[in-house]
Amino acid sequence: MVVVQPKPTSSAPQRRYLRAPVPVHFPTEQTVPESRLHLRLRTALWSMLQLALKGRAVVGSEQFVYWDPTDPKQCVAPDILVRFGEPDQDFASWKVWERGAPHLAIEVISEHDAPELVWEGKLAAFQRSGVVELVRFDPADAAHPLRLWDRVEGDLVEREVSKHVLERSDVLDLYWCVESSSEFRSMLRLCRDPAGLERLLTEGEALELEAQGRRTEAEGRRAAEARADAVEARLRELEAELARLTAR
Repeated sequence: MVVVQPKPTSSAPQRRYLRAPVPVHFPTEQTVPESRLHLRLRTALWSMLQLALKGRAVVGSEQFVYWDPTDPKQCVAPDILVRFGEPDQDFASWKVWERGAPHLAIEVISEHDAPELVWEGKLAAFQRSGVVELVRFDPADAAHPLRLWDRVEGDLVEREVSKHVLERSDVLDLYWCVESSSEFRSMLRLCRDPAGLERLLTEGEALELEAQGRRTEAEGRRAAEARADAVEARLRELEAELARLTAR
């Protein structure tokens, strides 16, 4: 019989165990090929969510989510995960039994994920993970790029997606929008309103918008200064003309 005497802590009583614990190794990295398009699409989503949810949620990207503390093979690595209730922070992997299930998971479909059998395996994994809302975005599928699943009575159930209105994310209190852009043939974006007018921005877009605002402000100042100079020059001309008329 093995007797283990752990060091007592200030909050836990001194205990004796009949054997030493057997650590279970949970990997934190995987080697999966990723296209440049896939990287840019998931990075754009990660950036806009991190900026919008700063201080309110943890936003991860491609970390393993584990839900069985006895089996490290029971895992899935979503392109994006969101968990509310704590500030954003770095983490190597996500263990559901320690931190709770993610509230949101997003999968950007690549050539590797496209076969239906591969997706069914991922869907089953997300079902077991306890995720509340699942989003599947396929930029190559022009007819049905967006698919959504909600946790209903413990089951992860696919939602009927409208072709006429933006679908609401109950977890985020935002709206999903698939749009074309100069950078991507098709990308997934989030909006604050159901009309899709107030879009979430990536950090790069926010910085560019801020820089554009500064340029517009500077151009306005220069234009105002030019008008003021022109008015002042005209006043001087009028004063000179009046002085000549008065001297006659």
